[in-house]
Amino acid sequence: MSWIYSIKDPIWETIVGSFIMFVVIILVTRIIGLRTFAKFSAYDFAFTVAIGSIISSTLTSSTSITRGSVAIASLLIITFIFSSLQRVSSTLSSAISNRPLLLMDKSTILHDNLKHARIEKEQLIAKLREANVIDFKQVKAVILESTGDISVLHTSDNNSELDKELLTGVRYKP
Repeated sequence: MSWIYSIKDPIWETIVGSFIMFVVIILVTRIIGLRTFAKFSAYDFAFTVAIGSIISSTLTSSTSITRGSVAIASLLIITFIFSSLQRVSSTLSSAISNRPLLLMDKSTILHDNLKHARIEKEQLIAKLREANVIDFKQVKAVILESTGDISVLHTSDNNSELDKELLTGVRYKP
């Protein structure tokens, strides 16, 4: 039965620690902003994984709540600094973030871009079906976003033109 529960398990410490970690994350996120947990770039993803790891190790090991809270606050501050620096430095921005990649230009599938992104044609077709595309002529663009999501821009009116501003920052070639 000790694998289910042991009298040595610090249950109350875990409950109190969870509450404190929750409060720390809420406070620091309120100070820095919701962008903290957005998935805009690779470092946002790395940050989210790191926060989860810190919380886990703090609540399940001998790491103190204070040390875990400081580690989370430090990561949030680093994320804030990097996002601020990205706005003023395009070099840093391009080094940290992937730029979106065009996978379809109107009804034309860009096979080289699919290959570069390691996306199979069948996966692309599945995304088109998810977006309720019933004819390739409806497609204006399909974009692999920097988050890894695939955006399908389409219309039922085949005469509509895509606003070019929606393609700002999108790479046509890998």
